[in-house]
Amino acid sequence: MGPDEIKRLTDAYEHTLSVLSVKDRDDLLAELIAKKIIEIGQTGLKDPAQISARAIEVIGLP
Repeated sequence: MGPDEIKRLTDAYEHTLSVLSVKDRDDLLAELIAKKIIEIGQTGLKDPAQISARAIEVIGLP
C-alpha cells in the first residue's frame, strides 16, 4: 500500500467511527470496521466516503 491508499483508508476508517459513534478503538466493532475498510479498499473503490458507506452497509449497521 502506498501513502495515498493508506490516507484514503484512514480517512474512511475515521469517518466510519465518527458516523457510528465508536469512541473506543480497542472495541471489537472498531476492529471489524478496520478489517472491512481494508477489504473494501482493496476492491478498487477510491472515495473514502463511499468506502465508509459500503463498510457500514456490509456490517449491517444503520
